[in-house]
Amino acid sequence: MAYLASKPRYEILDGLRGVAAMIVVAFHLFETYSKGPSEQILNHGYLAVDFFFVLSGYVVGYAYDDRWGSGKMNLWDFFKRRLIRLHPMLILGTLIGAALFYFGDAPGFELVGQTPVWKVGLVTLLGCCMIPLLPWWDIRGWQEINPLNGASWSLMWEYIANVLYGLFIRRFSKLWLGMFVALSALLTIDVAMNLDGTGLLKAREYAQYTLIGGFGLSPDQLYIGVSRLLYPFFMGLLLSRLGWKINVRGGFWWCSLIVAAILVWPCVGKGEFGWANGLYCTICVILLFPMVVIMGAGSETTDAKTTAWCKWLGAISYPLYITHYPWIYLQMKWAADHKDLPVSTHVFVAVCIFFLVIGIAWASLKLYDEPVREWLKQRFLIRKKASKPVSASAIQSA
Repeated sequence: MAYLASKPRYEILDGLRGVAAMIVVAFHLFETYSKGPSEQILNHGYLAVDFFFVLSGYVVGYAYDDRWGSGKMNLWDFFKRRLIRLHPMLILGTLIGAALFYFGDAPGFELVGQTPVWKVGLVTLLGCCMIPLLPWWDIRGWQEINPLNGASWSLMWEYIANVLYGLFIRRFSKLWLGMFVALSALLTIDVAMNLDGTGLLKAREYAQYTLIGGFGLSPDQLYIGVSRLLYPFFMGLLLSRLGWKINVRGGFWWCSLIVAAILVWPCVGKGEFGWANGLYCTICVILLFPMVVIMGAGSETTDAKTTAWCKWLGAISYPLYITHYPWIYLQMKWAADHKDLPVSTHVFVAVCIFFLVIGIAWASLKLYDEPVREWLKQRFLIRKKASKPVSASAIQSA
């Protein structure tokens, strides 16, 4: 069988992914009222993507590193497993965005009302196939990779990381991987500290001394995306190979507190002191996120309630992340049309959307994602021999 029983999960890492996903939703809800990166409430919520990459690299290394070259898994098996894990929810997120597209013509999204239905259909097809949209095909106004579902940009980079790992980097020794990670850290520093060694960052004056970006195909956005991907993802892979772990009593709660504090911390420096915020982002990505991951991997849940929370947060994290953003477009439209309403009303609507997207994510997981992935596993990952059919009890979720 190419599809093997999964290894035991790092439940705390699953839970931390869910905590970060919740903060991302809140970050985007507040972003509707933001006056710019330095004034954004939950100011560093965008760093959750970099944290996700560290987690992904660690988990990919743990799950797959020892399956190569042993007859357990080949390259095509690996790609199938990753597609089955990620792609069904990507498709659903894009379809939700397509269904809500014409309701999200907020200020700045003037292209929405000018876009014919056939073009929305074409963009939907491209989004479902994870084909990034060229800037001159934009149908919203932000030149996003997928203007129907803004959050899917990070999935494109996740796919690229998996391709790099499967084709090349899985073959690196620990020494070579460590050197690659060290060089990648220079890219993180270059972007966060706005050193602009490549000359590509001049176009993003709105977000200097941050790691915001990576969601488009312009040269600056591509450079930022590469810089945000390489160090975190492959640092996670390196930590997995090194086996570094830190055991902490109450590890889930301490790690959650650290992640939440990092993501909601106010802007550290503005104006001539903007470099301080860049230094903050650099320290978080290069040092603190890897530390949190090895703390989460080295600790264990000690009570049933914490274990249940970790499992639930881990299960809902990806569906929540990949389906929430189309509703943010609608919130932007509603907020623009109701500026004169009391702040309390805006807060109430934001809270309602928060719980709405959680409910949609849970329903998507149970009614769509899990059944579809199970069918795909049965169809494409189970190789049955005529004389020895595979028992259903041997099949476990990836």
